[in-house]
Amino acid sequence: MTTLQTLTALMPVLSVLILLVLFRLPATKAMLLSFLMTAVMAAVVWKMPTMQLTASVLEGWIIAFTIVWIVFGAIVLLNTLKISGALLVIREGFMGITSDRRIQLVIIGWLFVSFLEGASGFGTPAAIVAPLLVALGFPAMASVVLALIADSSAVSFGAVGTPVLVGLGQGIQGIDAQVLQSISVQAIAIDIAVASFMPVLMVVLLTRFFGPNKSFKESLPALPFAWFAGLSFTVPAWVVALFLGPEFPSIFGALIGLVVTTFAAKQGYLMPKQSWGFGAEENTQRETQYDVEKSHSLWRAWLPYLLVVSLLVLTRLSFLPFKAWLVSTALEFENLLGTSISTSIHTLYLPGTLFVVVALGSIALLGLSKTQVKEVWGGSVISLLPTVLALAASVPMVRIFLNSGVNSAQLLSMPIALAESAAHTFSGVWPIMAPLVGVLGSFIAGSATFSNMMFAELQQSTALELGLDTKVILAMQLIGANAGNMICVVNVVAAASVVNLVGKEGQIIRFTLIPMLYYCFAAGVIAYFIA
Repeated sequence: MTTLQTLTALMPVLSVLILLVLFRLPATKAMLLSFLMTAVMAAVVWKMPTMQLTASVLEGWIIAFTIVWIVFGAIVLLNTLKISGALLVIREGFMGITSDRRIQLVIIGWLFVSFLEGASGFGTPAAIVAPLLVALGFPAMASVVLALIADSSAVSFGAVGTPVLVGLGQGIQGIDAQVLQSISVQAIAIDIAVASFMPVLMVVLLTRFFGPNKSFKESLPALPFAWFAGLSFTVPAWVVALFLGPEFPSIFGALIGLVVTTFAAKQGYLMPKQSWGFGAEENTQRETQYDVEKSHSLWRAWLPYLLVVSLLVLTRLSFLPFKAWLVSTALEFENLLGTSISTSIHTLYLPGTLFVVVALGSIALLGLSKTQVKEVWGGSVISLLPTVLALAASVPMVRIFLNSGVNSAQLLSMPIALAESAAHTFSGVWPIMAPLVGVLGSFIAGSATFSNMMFAELQQSTALELGLDTKVILAMQLIGANAGNMICVVNVVAAASVVNLVGKEGQIIRFTLIPMLYYCFAAGVIAYFIA
C-alpha cells in the first residue's frame, strides 16, 4: 500500500482516537466527522463504487437500529426499576453482603458481567451492570469504565460460545469442532495467568481515580480478594471448556464464581479489615428523586433482572426450540441497492426485545401508576436522541471500512490490508502483536465474533508461514478480540447512553485503553514463549 492508502485504511481508527480521545469531542460530533472523512477517502483513494458506499451506509443504519433498540430496552427497564423503588431494595440487599465498594465491584462488576456476557453478549452486560452499579452508589463514569473492563475474558465464550463457534468456525473453512475446543482451552488457560488479574486492576482504578482520596494504597487491602475472584471465574471456565466445550465456560464459570465469592465475603475470607466507600462524594441513592418507599421484597425487586437472565439463557440455547423460532422471525435485507451487501434484523431475538417485554411485565409486578409509566417511557425515548445521532454516523463508517473489498483500485478490504501489513512488519514478534489484530476487529466492527470471523484465516496462515503454533496464535486472536471489546466505540456509546454520560465517550476510552493494552501484551508475552 502507498502512504495515502495506508492513511485511508487507518482513518476509521485514527479519526476516532484523535477526535474522541485526544480532542475530547462528544461522540455525536466526533463520529460524524470520522464518518465523513472515511467515506470521502474510501471513494477517492480506495475507489469504492458509489453504490457500494451507499449500500454500506444503509446497512449501517439497519444495524444501528438494532443497537439503539438494545439501549432503549435497557434504559426502559432501568427507569422502571428506579421509579418503582426496586433499585433501592436491590442496593440494600448488596449492602447486606458487604458495604465495601471494592468487594461489591468485584462481585457485581466482574462476575455478574461475565455471566451476562456468557448468556447473551451483544453489549448486554455493560448496558445492565453499569446502571446497576450507579444505583448501588458508584459514580457513573466508574460504573461504565469498570463494566467495560470486566467484559473482557468472558467474551471468548459470549452468547453461548458464538465468538468461537461462529467467529472462528466460519473464519476458517473446514475447521474441526475438536480443534475449536482446543483453541478455546488454550485461550482460557492463558487467561488464568492474565485475566485473573483484571479484577485487581479494576479495584486499583476504582480507588485511584474514583475514590474520594484518589489513592492507590486504598486498593491494597482488597487485592487478595480481587485476585481470588479472578481465579474463581477463570479456573472453573477452563475446566468447563476442557470437558464441555466453548458454549458454557462463561456462564458456569461466572455462576460458580458468584457463589464462591459471595460465600467468601459473608465468611470474611480475604476480606479487608476496614470497609471502603466513596465518602462525602458517594451517590448513595438513598435520597432518590422519586417519592418511593422500599415496599418491595428483595425477591420481587430482583425478579425483573432474574426474568431477563432466564429469558436470555433460554433463547440462546440451540437445543431448545425458542432460539430457532425467534431467529426465524428476522427481517431480511438482501442485496442492498443491487450490491452483495445483505443484513437482517432479528426483531424478537434481540436482547432489547426481552428488556422491553420484562419492563412491560414489571409495570404490574412493581405496581407502577399510569403517570409513572408515562414518565418512564417518555423519558427513555427522549434520552435516546444523542445515542441515535452517534450510532447513525459510527456504524455506517464501520460498514464502509468492512465492505471496502469491493473497489476499482484492486485493493484488499481495509482491515485485511492493515492486518497483512502488520503481519509482514512484525513477523519476528507476531505472538505479541497478534492480539492487536483482534483488537482492531472488535474496535471497529463492535463484535468479537466478527473480528474472529474476519481475521482467523489470516492469523492461521501467518502462524503456518512463520512456523508458530496455530492454536496459540488463534487463542491470541480470541483474546485480542476480547480486549477490543473494552474500547469498542459502539459498546462505549451504548453504555454511556444508559447512564447519561453522552459526550464523555473519549474519557471512557482513555480509562479503558490501559487495561486493554495490559490484557493484550501480557497474553502476547506468554504466547511468545509457548508458540
